[in-house]
Amino acid sequence: MARVRYGARTEAEIAAARAAGAKLPDIWSTGVVAVWETDPDAVAAVLPPPLKPTERPLVRANISKVDLPGYPLGAGSVAVAAAHGDQQGWYPLVMPMTHERALIGGREVFGEPKKLGEVGVERDGLVVRASLARHGIAFVEVRGAVSGPLPLPGPTEKVDFYFKFLPAVDGGGTGFDTDPVLVHCVRNEKFRRLERLTGDVVLRESMYDPVADLPVRTIVELTIGEKTTDQKGRVVERVSAQALLPYIHQRYDDPQQILDGPPEGSVR
Repeated sequence: MARVRYGARTEAEIAAARAAGAKLPDIWSTGVVAVWETDPDAVAAVLPPPLKPTERPLVRANISKVDLPGYPLGAGSVAVAAAHGDQQGWYPLVMPMTHERALIGGREVFGEPKKLGEVGVERDGLVVRASLARHGIAFVEVRGAVSGPLPLPGPTEKVDFYFKFLPAVDGGGTGFDTDPVLVHCVRNEKFRRLERLTGDVVLRESMYDPVADLPVRTIVELTIGEKTTDQKGRVVERVSAQALLPYIHQRYDDPQQILDGPPEGSVR
């Protein structure tokens, strides 16, 4: 009988897949980073407990093209500065990805708020345009011109905060199958090129990705660069399901899909 491809993999195949994943070479991306100061109340409003605002109400948009061999990827995020106890970091609100492969791994393993979307980074000489779009709306756009090189920073460590959870099968109770967990994701970045941009950040209204609620008051950083990144995550604590429930709409275009649960007798 021909092999049934949905059948169980052998131990050797599983070991080979793990070994291949552990030996990935440095993967370089070209990306635009915009950091701006916004309204403190807006940042405080989007942070689920136990996350707290930091001293400066900052928002960071990353918009990148990733050089995966034979598999070019657009990847982006919009995050706000946050703190968990003494740990400073960023809490991403949305992370558009152009391919399902990148979306699934991040959501299911780390709890990242990834969604399929359109990510563009274009450079024509000194002119740069980068954007994040979903449902036909470019809800973040960075427009600018390269105004000069920047010194390369040394290896940099950054921390992102994610909430990993499973919506409840019956849609009732706390809304989750088990207590959600807070994840610290540590990213190590190395740069081989970094340039300053002079330009602006445009936020457009979108009911699905309402980052326009975090208006640009002062631009703090605007750059384009080439970097490679690795990441590791760890669960740091279980969090209150009731405290997190009011925020889970951040993850979904239609939160009623998970709050209501499936209709009786439905087939999914």
